[in-house]
Amino acid sequence: MFVATKAFVKHGDRVLILRESSKYSDGANAGRWDVPGGRLEPGQRFLESLRREVREETGLAAEPGLPFHVGEWRPTVRGEEWQIVGIYFECRADSEAVVLSEDHDAFEWIRPEDFRNYELIPNLASAFEAYLARK
Repeated sequence: MFVATKAFVKHGDRVLILRESSKYSDGANAGRWDVPGGRLEPGQRFLESLRREVREETGLAAEPGLPFHVGEWRPTVRGEEWQIVGIYFECRADSEAVVLSEDHDAFEWIRPEDFRNYELIPNLASAFEAYLARK
C-alpha cells in the first residue's frame, strides 16, 4: 500500500492528461490516459512529491493548489495487487510545453468536461467528476 499525489495541471481552461506507455515498468494501463503524479517517497511532503512528479513526467513547473479529491485503486502490477490511495490537487502551469518521460507516449490538453472522450485509467473518472462538481 502507498499514497500517491496526482495533479490536475491546468493551463488556461485546459487540463493535462498523459497516455501511459508500454515501456512503463510499474504500469498496468498501457494506452490509457492519466494525469501526472506518483507515489510519495518516505519522508517527503505532499506538495514536494507533487512538484517532483509533475516535473519528472512532463518537464513542467506546476504550482499546487488545494486538494479536491481522494481516491483508491488496486492495480495488479507484475502479478501483485497494489493498494494505492491517491490525493488529487489542482495545479497551475505557466507553460504548455510538455516534455514527456519514458513512462508516457502522448499528452493532450483537454477541456475537463470532455474527459469521457478518452480511455482513462479506471479510477480517474471519479476524480474528473469531483473536479467538475466543485466549479
